[in-house]
Amino acid sequence: MNAVTDKTTLAPSQASRAAEAPSRRMLLRGVALVAVLVGAATAANWWFTEGLYIQSTDNAYVQSDIVVLGPRIDGIVASVNVDDNQAVKAGDVLWTLDPADRQAQLDQARAQVAEATQAIVVAERQVAQQQAVIASAEAGIAAARAEQDRAGADALRSQTLVGAGWTSHQADDQARADHLKADAATATAIAQRDSAVQGLSVAHANLAAAQARRVTAEAQAHIAEVNLAYTVIRAPNDGIVGNKAVRVGMYVAPGQQLLALTPQTLYVVANFKETQLTRMQPGQDVTLTADIDPDHPVIAKVDSIAPATGALFSLLPPENATGNFTKVVQRVPTKLVISPEDAAKAPWLRAGLSVIAEVDTRAGHPKRLGVIGAALARLGLN
Repeated sequence: MNAVTDKTTLAPSQASRAAEAPSRRMLLRGVALVAVLVGAATAANWWFTEGLYIQSTDNAYVQSDIVVLGPRIDGIVASVNVDDNQAVKAGDVLWTLDPADRQAQLDQARAQVAEATQAIVVAERQVAQQQAVIASAEAGIAAARAEQDRAGADALRSQTLVGAGWTSHQADDQARADHLKADAATATAIAQRDSAVQGLSVAHANLAAAQARRVTAEAQAHIAEVNLAYTVIRAPNDGIVGNKAVRVGMYVAPGQQLLALTPQTLYVVANFKETQLTRMQPGQDVTLTADIDPDHPVIAKVDSIAPATGALFSLLPPENATGNFTKVVQRVPTKLVISPEDAAKAPWLRAGLSVIAEVDTRAGHPKRLGVIGAALARLGLN
């Protein structure tokens, strides 16, 4: 009796649940459809307002102008003042060479400068001496000419007197001889003056040679000073030490690569496809997402676009005029710069890291057109 009563009381509730099931399914389907439509509308709105203007590539890498340092002179490494991965400032001493040989060369060069300076002093005194000799010779010429004039007058008077019988022939001969001696003395004085002038030219030449030797000695001393300064190798700019191969006691030679200095100023080279460059220009904002920390993107800006594709800058540029031709989408290197402030927010940035670069090509065109406006703009109707 109770079993029959229970069956009759449960039958209506089961019937109501059976009737509600289709209505719930219809409601869920409606909610799902609305969600799909909302999602599609959101995606479409994002595409026409954001995604349409974003050009991205994962062919991008952080780079830096790495400086490879080496000695400019040969020598023995005396000290190494830095460690691997150490940050240094411009002018910091990286390593030093034994300066003994270079100091000796500098001392020798300075001694040669002093010697050349003294040679100039001697040459200048020789010039002054020759000038005095010339002055003395000029005075001798004047005296000789005066004596020549006196002897000539005496000879003329003696000739007149001997003709009148007022003097002896011996006196006349003596007067003639004195005149000839005065002529010879004048010629001798002139010759001495000419010799002194020639000696002055030689003295001037010796002075010029001594001055040239001093210039050479000073140049050698300067080279020695520079070489002595080269025994101390300093950082040319701020950066981080890497690939250090210098050790105390090593013998190093010019051009040997001993240390790499990576500047803290980093940039990114992104290789965009040629079809992505239509609206790309310097100054546009770039979002960089590094593989090392994808949760903290870095903001950069487009700095410049390479004047040719990467293929043309390769070791073996392609020659499409020969053989079978297969068209390949070319990539153009684009330099993206990171401001020091943004770089400081990402201390994990290192040269060589992979990043994803997303360029917002709306720079200079901040107006957001929306779905319909963007579609009309694409069709050229807005």
